[in-house]
Amino acid sequence: MSVPQRIAITGASGLIGSALVGHLKAEGHTVQRLVRRATVASDEIQWDPKTGYVDIEALRGVDAVIHLAGVGVGDKRWSKRFKSEILNSRLLGTTAIANAVAEVKPQVFISASAIGWYGESGNRAVVETDSVGNDFLAAVCREWEGAADLAGDVRTVKLRTGLVLDPTGGALGRMLPLFRFGLGGKLGSGKQWWSWITLHDVIRAIVFSLEKNLSGPVNLTSPNPVTNQEFTSALARAMKRPALFPAPAIALKIALGGFSSEILGSKKVIPNALTEAGFQWDYPHISTALEALVEQ
Repeated sequence: MSVPQRIAITGASGLIGSALVGHLKAEGHTVQRLVRRATVASDEIQWDPKTGYVDIEALRGVDAVIHLAGVGVGDKRWSKRFKSEILNSRLLGTTAIANAVAEVKPQVFISASAIGWYGESGNRAVVETDSVGNDFLAAVCREWEGAADLAGDVRTVKLRTGLVLDPTGGALGRMLPLFRFGLGGKLGSGKQWWSWITLHDVIRAIVFSLEKNLSGPVNLTSPNPVTNQEFTSALARAMKRPALFPAPAIALKIALGGFSSEILGSKKVIPNALTEAGFQWDYPHISTALEALVEQ
């Protein structure tokens, strides 16, 4: 992608989207952000995921569409209403954008998904060819990825994103204050597998997916998943703090509701597609990743 391209992005204000926009602009690409309000700048394209409206004419001529929009699953307690919001924000938005992609036919369509696809995998390693799980988030991912297929014959990459690590947000952003005060510790038994990746490597992998002839599901995780116990121990070491305060499973269930199943659940995800395509992680190991992130 040495030649400057026109790239349209939904979810451009989120943790991944904002970092990606900055990176692509720095590389000389023209980035157009899809926004839900009336446009106020030349780099904006209007869309409304609820009604399915996308300004097709403004989208014509883009080389790539990257679709990252969707309500954060950990943003609120999982009430019935919020679970419906989690599903609809993905299903309606992806349907709208994939239909637009089928019409304007960019070179590539990259659509977010999640490792929630696999459901609870315990100690068993899962790869892109493994079948969908049977819990709530697996059902969401199945619908989400199915909607992306509406893009038709455009090369489509489905990013099954793991636990994205960055000090400015996500799970790590929430854990840092506790560990800073020496109040961190394992969550539940600590034996559950966490499939993680740094935000830095997420951005690099998305750019890699734009450039290489990847298609279908792509696990966006480090090649070295760790148990929650290993994760919290590595974080405590990186911060030079103890990790003496485990959070009991029952407390997490009370505090987080249904989302606690994502924290206490086990997903040992292996990124076969990226590895086979020749992607190299800058941070493949949790200890060096957390050391670098804590210093930021």
